[in-house]
Amino acid sequence: MLTIGCHLSSSKGYEAMGKDAVKIHANTLQFFTRNPRGGKAKAIEQKDVDRFLALSQEEGINRILAHAPYTLNAASADPGIREFAKNTMADDLVRMEYTPGNCYNFHPGSHVGQGVETGITYICEMLNAILEPKQQTTVLLETMAGKGSEIGGKFEELREILDRVELKDHMGVCLDTCHIWDGGYDVVNHLDEVLTEFDNIIGLDKLKAVHLNDSLNEMGSHKDRHARIGEGKIGLDALVRVINHPVLKNLPFYLETPNELDGYQQEIALLREHYQE
Repeated sequence: MLTIGCHLSSSKGYEAMGKDAVKIHANTLQFFTRNPRGGKAKAIEQKDVDRFLALSQEEGINRILAHAPYTLNAASADPGIREFAKNTMADDLVRMEYTPGNCYNFHPGSHVGQGVETGITYICEMLNAILEPKQQTTVLLETMAGKGSEIGGKFEELREILDRVELKDHMGVCLDTCHIWDGGYDVVNHLDEVLTEFDNIIGLDKLKAVHLNDSLNEMGSHKDRHARIGEGKIGLDALVRVINHPVLKNLPFYLETPNELDGYQQEIALLREHYQE
């Protein structure tokens, strides 16, 4: 079965997200842990979580993915921004234990002129400070487009982070189709080769989720602008090959396309129609 969902608003709580997922026939979902442009998180209500977990079990919603706010930059040159990133992620990982066994995704960060090596050092310092042996959440590094001074636009950069994290079993990768296309990886004409390269550098065992997005840009543009499925430069045929690829098809897929709920529902139906059981 295709495990697919989209990014849903968490502003009304967990149960509301679950109901939105059911409404659009999704069987997984992604959500921001807090305002994507801010720092304050909505208080978690245990009764709301309990209702969500019951709904999830009844409706077959599984492997949900939390997304860190965009303001989190563990690679910053500013110690205050790095401290904010550390405190925010530490708090998010505590909150994730309300729904144990899921994943938490974050953008590795931007080195803002210090260089990739320094940025990676800061990212790893943060992860080694906050990851706990007993946590049940897997933290995912997202593949990036390499825009500006972003870290994670190359598989080798993610590998270096993974190598330096002490609690390696708590780490994984989320592959974003728009990002890697914009980063120069040809998933349209050479998907097998891209996945072989990923396996050789990072290891497919570390791949835990896929952000399924089309791109407004040509390959290698390093711009990161998502498009609706089939309306961008990647195209429907290539994205159908992604969801049906033997090493990807059993992973959870998350749409981050520019849509409202009805648009996501249409994309989910379209992709289910093309999925090969």
